[in-house]
Amino acid sequence: MAIIIRLDRVLADKKMKLNELAGLINLSPVNLSNIKTGKIKAIRFSTLDAICKHLECQPGDIIEYVDD
Repeated sequence: MAIIIRLDRVLADKKMKLNELAGLINLSPVNLSNIKTGKIKAIRFSTLDAICKHLECQPGDIIEYVDD
């Protein structure tokens, strides 16, 4: 797939653990882990909004398009 999820990099830059972010955005750690590892087909805008709000980043910091 040409869409790369960079949530792990943003979490590391912000020195935040996955479980901490999951608690802040009211999402299960398992679901957030699936997003982080790219094991998803879609993401709700409300979830992306909450992630960006708490990590103080832009959607483009988390989601990257790479041409095959």
